[in-house]
Amino acid sequence: MRKDIIYGIRPVMEAVEAGREIDRVFMRNGLRGPLAQSLLNLLRQNEVPFQFVPEVKLNRISRINHQGVIAMISAITWQDTAQIIPGIYESGETPLILVLDGITDVRNFGAVARTAECAGVHALVVPSSGSAMTGPDAVKTSAGALHTIPVCRTQSLPETVKFLKDSGLKIVAATEKADLLYHEADLRGPAALIMGSEEKGISPGVMEQADIRVRIPVFGSIGSLNVSAAASVLVYEMIRQRFSKV
Repeated sequence: MRKDIIYGIRPVMEAVEAGREIDRVFMRNGLRGPLAQSLLNLLRQNEVPFQFVPEVKLNRISRINHQGVIAMISAITWQDTAQIIPGIYESGETPLILVLDGITDVRNFGAVARTAECAGVHALVVPSSGSAMTGPDAVKTSAGALHTIPVCRTQSLPETVKFLKDSGLKIVAATEKADLLYHEADLRGPAALIMGSEEKGISPGVMEQADIRVRIPVFGSIGSLNVSAAASVLVYEMIRQRFSKV
């Protein structure tokens, strides 16, 4: 039996009540009954992401009697953005936050986390839904970085980005549609870099809050860089500018 999975309605409820770090809960389409409703209420109260899926998906995860409910345990401990930012300022450092909007591929997520940790990024911010799983595979791909760098999960990414902006951070959005090249932009000072998915980009509610929009020039026949490669380029440009005397 896998240690990163909890099966059944009552065991999942007990895990939530015990404060276990849960990545997300999968529930069978059409699951009904008082106990199932109690689970739903508990998940909502504790802001645990959940998703209704076909039973075939649950069976692909495990053939064990799951009663229509499977919880995926997170390999990391979630942090709170509202506590992270004041702590960075109080330590005398200049905040650098990486916001991942819709990055669902585990390998990309892990690779970005590895770069962020190596570059001294203070924290990653991800949405509760529409983001990569934070299980053992993500930790392995990150070379253990996910056990070191704080990862903050939010129910509303636009609200969290607004909080970052109100906290004095410059909001930098990476988009192919930008006119400004990344190395021409002033990326110094407290900042949050937003990276969107390769398919959909940054969501409109987040993009509209950007103070600066930048792009990485592409000279080959492929239209764009992999998101993890793009994040590496931009994060290290921000670090370069911070250390530059010019």
